[in-house]
Order: sequence, then structure tokens, then C-alpha cells
Amino acid sequence: MTSHSSAGVSPAAKLSIREKIGYSLGDAASNLFFQTFILYLPFFYTDVFGLPAAAMGTMFLVTRIWDAINDPIMGAIADRTNTRWGKFRPYILIMGPPLALGGLLTFTTPDLGTGGKILYAYLTYTLLTMLYTAINVPYSALMGVMSPNSLERASVSQYRFVAAFVGQMIVSGATLYLVGRLGGGDAQVGWQRTMGAFGLLAAVLFSITFFTTRERVFPPKGQKADTRQDLRDLVRNKPWILIAVATVFQLLYAVMRGSSTPYFFKYYVLGQELRIFSWKVQLGVDAFTSAFAMVGNLATLVGALLAILFAKILDKKNTYSGFLIASAVISCGFYFLQPHNVLLIFGLNVVVSFFVGAVSVLQWAIYTDTADFGEWKFGRRATGLVMAASLFALKLGLAFGGTFVGWILDWHGFVSNAVQTESALHGIRLLMSFYPAVFGVIGGLVMIFYPLKNRVMLEIEQDLRTRRG
Repeated sequence: MTSHSSAGVSPAAKLSIREKIGYSLGDAASNLFFQTFILYLPFFYTDVFGLPAAAMGTMFLVTRIWDAINDPIMGAIADRTNTRWGKFRPYILIMGPPLALGGLLTFTTPDLGTGGKILYAYLTYTLLTMLYTAINVPYSALMGVMSPNSLERASVSQYRFVAAFVGQMIVSGATLYLVGRLGGGDAQVGWQRTMGAFGLLAAVLFSITFFTTRERVFPPKGQKADTRQDLRDLVRNKPWILIAVATVFQLLYAVMRGSSTPYFFKYYVLGQELRIFSWKVQLGVDAFTSAFAMVGNLATLVGALLAILFAKILDKKNTYSGFLIASAVISCGFYFLQPHNVLLIFGLNVVVSFFVGAVSVLQWAIYTDTADFGEWKFGRRATGLVMAASLFALKLGLAFGGTFVGWILDWHGFVSNAVQTESALHGIRLLMSFYPAVFGVIGGLVMIFYPLKNRVMLEIEQDLRTRRG
């Protein structure tokens, strides 16, 4: 048995900083799309593309559930892929350019009637999500086979989410500016060109990930492909079930809050004057929205950087559970803020986002632990399926989160690009606070029952190293 170093990581399991950074750039690329989905896609479809809110909500439900179903299928395909470059890396290189094209088409607004636009939205968004799945499932699975050590994978996850937050900063800070700049006042042209630029950048970053990473953890010798057995093992994997359920509620919380932000500022907060002592800055709606998102992302980045420290002190599961609950409860404060409470709006966002940062980092590290647990418990390894099924849970949260936003806006009487009624404004405030908070608290409570503490994972890793020889 290989002895542990003082940090709990054997020398053979250590990864270079170059490889960690190279891997992380793939998440920066992914977030150019994923954060756009969360922050701006509902707003784009209602206020730029021209879909009714209820139709948008239903479209998200249909297309994103289909998207979620694709994840396990893609995971099974990737697990059965064998090339000189590994199981997962080839997809990261090949699918980048098609993903860029899918983004360009999705954010193109055709000159059609409402029915034609709805059909176009269904077709292009479905295509985009399938392309995103084809690259993001192998990318997520790759982290589980770069190193056999749990804490080293947690470190990779930390690098990954630092890069993810760089992607978030680009989306939150530059998107509305680029839309205005590249569109020359035409929002439809601006969105098309902006997403075209994001797609090209993503393809370059994914290619860097391919060339800088390696796959080192392989299925046990003699393991034969058996999708049914892999699925049976997955549904008997209690730790995976718990983190998957928690992920659905975590994403419901995150998506509902994120998607509500543009509506919250455009229709409730409006433009405001920021005063800090004698310094005054007039913030327009777009500038205020972007600044709010950027400040939140910086706080999220700090939380991500400290995630491993908290995980070592409090344990991964306790940090995930406690921080998710704290973020959700504190976010309820947005309901009580008035439009002129500029500093409070920013301050509350900093606290809420800080807790989310650690949760996001630990989520994927916990998933790779469940892949190790599955191999230890059942004698078979299906990293691609485990991570793909994990993305299935994430996509369910994404699907219902976007759907609920559309349906709740319609229920409260929202009308795009109009002065909102008191009922609509009340609904927008609830979408920024109490509605999503309920789901965040439930997700945190679920993880209280998660059994794979840090100490347990060290024992599992030692046992697996012995089996692998």
C-alpha cells in the first residue's frame, strides 16, 4: 500500500499546476454558455426575441428535460469510447466548433410570427443543449480520471471553479456592454454577435484543455461494458443519490435567483445613484445589473478559493450543507430592500454569493467521490455515467428553475417591456428572495444525510489502491 504524504496525497496522485489550469479553462468555456443560460436567456427570450413568458417557461420545461435525458446517454457513450487520447478528451476538442455555431443560431432572432419564433426557439435551443451535453459530460467526467486522490480532485475542482468564475465575470460584466456595442443599438444583432464571440472563445479554451490534460484512472481490468449493470449500481449508490437530489434543489435556487436578476433591476430597482461619502455615480439599469452580477461573482470567487480550507476544517459535506442553507436564508433579505438601498443591495449579494462559491466547488468534488465509492462498493467503475447522471440532476434543476420563472412571471401578470403592475413587481421581488430560498434550504438539509466524510474517503482510497496494485 502506498503511504500518504503529510497532505494526504501520494506523490503519484499529484497533478501539476499547468494541468490543473489547463483543465480549468474548460469550465471558463462552459460558463460562457451556462451563465448566459442562467442570467440572461429568459430575459432574452421575453424582452428581445419576443416570446410570451408562459410559452418561454413551457419551452424550458420540454427542452431542458430532453437535455437532461441526454446526459446519461452521453455518459454511457463516453465510457465506451477508447482512443489513443482516452475516453473523454477527444469530445472536448471535437465538439467546440459545433457548440459555437449552436450558440450563434440560438441567439439569432428570425423575422417570424409568434408561432414561428416559438418553433425556431425549440429547435435551436434543443440543438444547443445537445451540443453542450456532448462536450460538457466528457469534460466533467475527465476530472474523475485525472487523479485517484479525493483531495487532489478537490484541488482540481477549486482551480476549475476559479476559471468558471472568470467565465461568469465575462458574462455578467461584459455581455450587456457587448450587446450594445456590437449591435449598434439593435439588441437582436447585438445578442447574435456577442454569442458568436463567446462561442469562438469557448472553442479555443476547450482545445487548450484537450492538449494540457491526461487520463490516469481506468476501469478495473477485465471490466466489460454493461450499461444495465452500471445503471443498477448507480441507483444503489446512496451517496450519489443524495448529492444528486441536493443538486436539483441547489440549481432550482441558483437559476431562479439568477434568471430573476435582470427583471429585478429593469422593472423594480431601475437606475439609481450610488453614493459613497462624497463620491456619486449614476448607474443606469444595464450598468447596475452588470455591476451587481460582477460584485456577486467576485464574492463567489473568494468563497471558491476558501472552499478547500473550509472543507478540511468542517468536512466537505458539512460545508456544502451549511453554506447552501446560509446563502438561501440570507437571500430572503432581497424582498425587503427598497430600490434606493443601493449599498444594501450590493452588500447582501456579496454575502449570499460568498456562500454559493464554496458550494459550487465542493459539489463536483463530492460527485467524483461517489464514483470512487461505486467502484469500491460494486467492483465496477463508470465515471462517465456517474458524472453524466450528475449533470442530469443539474439539468433538472435548470429545467424547472427556468420554467418556474416563466410561469411565475405570467401568474403575477408580467408583460415584457411595459410598466409592471404591483402584482408583477411583487412576483419579481419574490423571485429574487423567498421562492428560490425554499429550494436552497431543502438542498442543504438533504446533504445532512450524506455519509462520505473526508475520513471515510481516505479509507476508500487506500482500499482501492490496494486492489489496483
